[in-house]
Amino acid sequence: MSSSKLTYILQHYAELRGAHDDLLQPDEIGVIGLYQTMLAGWNERSAEGMAAPFAEDCELIGFDGSEASGRHGVAAHLAPIFAHHKTPAYYAIVKSVKLVAPDAAILRAYSGLVPDGAEDIDPKLNAQHALTAVKRDEAWSIVLFQNTPAQFHMEPGRSEDITAALRRLLPAAGSK
Repeated sequence: MSSSKLTYILQHYAELRGAHDDLLQPDEIGVIGLYQTMLAGWNERSAEGMAAPFAEDCELIGFDGSEASGRHGVAAHLAPIFAHHKTPAYYAIVKSVKLVAPDAAILRAYSGLVPDGAEDIDPKLNAQHALTAVKRDEAWSIVLFQNTPAQFHMEPGRSEDITAALRRLLPAAGSK
């Protein structure tokens, strides 16, 4: 993950909180960086890269309900996906980071995916991400990641608002 990408995500998160990015707690920055590292691994279509920020004793629940356990299990689960599919690229908005204990945090985010060869978010692929992280030996790692479809069947306006917010992250949005 490039430092400029992390800087942008931190600034966007700080704006959502109504704070300046220099007022974010170091642990919030660490957990957001962990999330960005995971997404960068996906966007690079690297099973090892995506699995790297996971703890050895982690759990992953995929968009389709699939499950993987352990960092090596996550990598093994992802390898055939990347080998056989042109996976879409993630764009994400961090909604919150809650430090529930000095060594435990929960990150919530909205994500959208741009299919390979496309230039726009596919709203059917929008998701809510829930990530639980723990700090062990002064380093954060993911112990649970859940990727849940965000269709908001009873709140269509909410789905449209999230898609619009995600579209503002696209490179073409900056040139308009």
